[in-house]
Amino acid sequence: MSLHRLAAAVLLPGFHGTTAPDWLLKRVTDGLGGVVLFGRNVVDDDQVTALNAQLRAARGDVVIGIDEEGGDVTRLDAGKGSEVPGNHALGATGDLALTREVAASIGARLAACGVSLNLAPSADLVLTLEDPIIGVRAFGSDPVVAGEHVAAFVEGQQADGVAACAKHFPGHGASTADSHRELPVLPRTVAELNAVELVPFRAAIAAGVRSVMTGHLVIPEWGEAPATLNPKAIAVLRDELGFTGAIITDGLDMKAVGGDLAQGSVRALAAGVDALCLGGEPLDDDGLQWLIDSIVAAVESGALSRQRLEEAATRTAALGTPPATVTGHDAEIGLVAARRAVEVTGELVITGPLLVVDLVVAPSEAVGAVPWGLGPYLTELVEGTEVLATDSVTAEEVAEKADGRTVIVVTREAHRHAWARDLVADMTRIGLDLVHVETGVPGPDLGTAARVNTHGGSRVCLRAAAERIASSRLKTT
Repeated sequence: MSLHRLAAAVLLPGFHGTTAPDWLLKRVTDGLGGVVLFGRNVVDDDQVTALNAQLRAARGDVVIGIDEEGGDVTRLDAGKGSEVPGNHALGATGDLALTREVAASIGARLAACGVSLNLAPSADLVLTLEDPIIGVRAFGSDPVVAGEHVAAFVEGQQADGVAACAKHFPGHGASTADSHRELPVLPRTVAELNAVELVPFRAAIAAGVRSVMTGHLVIPEWGEAPATLNPKAIAVLRDELGFTGAIITDGLDMKAVGGDLAQGSVRALAAGVDALCLGGEPLDDDGLQWLIDSIVAAVESGALSRQRLEEAATRTAALGTPPATVTGHDAEIGLVAARRAVEVTGELVITGPLLVVDLVVAPSEAVGAVPWGLGPYLTELVEGTEVLATDSVTAEEVAEKADGRTVIVVTREAHRHAWARDLVADMTRIGLDLVHVETGVPGPDLGTAARVNTHGGSRVCLRAAAERIASSRLKTT
């Protein structure tokens, strides 16, 4: 195989459009490893199926990847919110069989669409409430319990031939920085990693996970380079954890690994990574050629061995096996799981009309502009509900608007947003009839009479919370 074809075989770029452009189809025919689909590529399942059929007509074993974690991070449902809860909600149910069923439904849906690789599940843990990027994408804080759910998810999804990907090795949960924007340095020792963060990755490997994604995370004892570019990190994954499948980078266009895609690509391959994820910023034909030429030049200069590139290309190609033709997608299982995940503390008694105050905060880059807010769901279920979606309001203004009605204040990790946390506390202080609905990782109690934790902001999690609140109102009439 030519060096140029080998270099192309390890690339997984994103692209613009809901159909495959001609230049991309030619690249696939000529040996491009594959693509990663984002919300910008999705209208609905039928359109994604047609898009993927185009790609597979160009080459049958092309890798087609997607970030369909479920919950807050969704691509197939980016326009309306995911039909399944995310990891934290599944962890909250404590039901491994349910996690396996939800993952199997996701896998069956992806398989029907022609996707061969799902960049899920997150095997990260919740280790600090200040983490800006993982949150409800993690199954929880207990490494053993989270590891059991990670394994169940892997087993469920891979049953239909869609490769799972445990991410973000060695674990993002202790970080207080977003690797989309800066390079996180984890305050963790190797001993701490072994005892905590690596436990879910071991569980994923034991369950047969076909790929692992590296995080752009610095472990000081491993040196100054982030795991994606660090031979020591890859050696731990290969030699100590025994992983033999494909290692995939997190997005190489993220600021944590710098701005030079070509340099980052060569360094990642030399460190031992196999597939290069380039999807956040879509590439065009010229951009792909530049990367291919840069990798070829690295081999020719001796900075990267041909053997290493051949190994990476072989492992990447293994993720392109077309999935089975299945009919196991269950569009209702997600709401069942979301209902079980809802937790209520205090006395939830609603006696009249409602004012819903959705406190709007910017989503993380991993989540993107997916619809969020409880207001639309309670409007549907409770007659007379009024909605205020805002990022700037005072407790007194809410009180005036409420005019004696029960206020449902909805937050997304209030503990990470001082203005939202302070507003809930102020509304409690002035004596409003107040219910606090938290859709992120539950933080400290802010003193409200009733608290509802959904463990996620997906469509089904919001619907499940609205149902619980509405049923409390019905009981009093």
